[in-house]
Amino acid sequence: MDPCPFVRIVVRNLCLKFCNSPPPLSCYCKIKLKNFTTQIADVACSDHVNQVGDQVQASFSFKKSEFDKLVLDKSNGLKIQLYSGPKGNPICGVGSSKLIGAVSVSLDSKVIDNNRGCLVLHNRWVKVGSKKSVELHLDVRVEPDPRFVFVFDGEPECSPQVFQVNGNLRQAVFTCKFSFRTSGDRNLRSGSSEANNSGKWLRSMRQEKEKVVKERKGWSITIHDLSGSPVAMASMVTPFVPSHGSDDVGRSNPGGWLILRPGNNTWKPWGRLEAWRDSTGLLGYRFELLPEAGLDPITISNSTISSKHGGLFTIDISNGASPMITPSGSFDSGSGSWSWSGSDGSWAQVMYRGFVMSSKVGGTNPEVEIGVQYVTCTEDAAAYVALAAAVDLSVDACQPFSKKLRKELRYDGE
Repeated sequence: MDPCPFVRIVVRNLCLKFCNSPPPLSCYCKIKLKNFTTQIADVACSDHVNQVGDQVQASFSFKKSEFDKLVLDKSNGLKIQLYSGPKGNPICGVGSSKLIGAVSVSLDSKVIDNNRGCLVLHNRWVKVGSKKSVELHLDVRVEPDPRFVFVFDGEPECSPQVFQVNGNLRQAVFTCKFSFRTSGDRNLRSGSSEANNSGKWLRSMRQEKEKVVKERKGWSITIHDLSGSPVAMASMVTPFVPSHGSDDVGRSNPGGWLILRPGNNTWKPWGRLEAWRDSTGLLGYRFELLPEAGLDPITISNSTISSKHGGLFTIDISNGASPMITPSGSFDSGSGSWSWSGSDGSWAQVMYRGFVMSSKVGGTNPEVEIGVQYVTCTEDAAAYVALAAAVDLSVDACQPFSKKLRKELRYDGE
């Protein structure tokens, strides 16, 4: 099935030039588009008109049909507000930023018929500010960004089918099998080993409507193609346990998954997902790619989503404000610069760029979008589907341990 048409608005190469005064120590911008979260990025300053860096400051993604509706509304447009000074809220009036000026970029309706290549909406210097003594270099483009879209036909723990969709077309491509990795594993329950407290403990247990589980472990979900062959797996390798004196999985001791792909008649680790529940009740997560040959893992996604309502898990290596980091090297996704303290820099060649994947998880059946450049075979797509399932299951695994999970996630007898 063909991929679904998506487009991205990319804001890049922002640079300020102060004509009649020295530049401030720091500048930043707020980039706004209706119905999207405001994005904030640093802006470089330059004394030379021709000295402009190569960096992505923001990007906004749409289904093609959504973008077509957006550009028909002339009131919609991209707005960029420029500030001097530090980002963040001032403390006692110290450290406040100052508005330099703002620039608006309209979305031309001719973009509707442009499907094949990048369309440049704006790429030049413009004067900003009340005195027009500051110039901004701005590059705004609309790029095609086709994606494969997969939808789970149920919650991952219910072992659903997975369908590829495109508009009204829907085709089964995978089946999922959720299981507990070993039948002998049992979640540990709270209790007391002291004889003089046993009576009190039994009475309190009778009064409780739910049993308190102190460990969640051994969950596994295997993705099969339609022939029944396993093509990816997500396996919980680090149990989800509450922090000392707490009812939640803490960041200092997160639960962990391995995302595995088949190779040479065995399973090979491809990625590692860690998840926890932070102090505000949000689900925190970190996903790392696991290269071969002993190279350090690289974190390519690190954020939070609502543990109550779910949210959007995303791997998007576009904005310069979000570099990827390893213990011994880093990759600035905006500037394209690579620093490596080891002797082998070849790992830089497999870095992901632009939109990689996203998945709606928690509270609904997962829906997975994958950039077409990252799917060359069935196993590629299956690995991202397994990752999406692991994130969705982590929303359940990070629920407070006083809460009883649905029956599919509990061992017999709980």
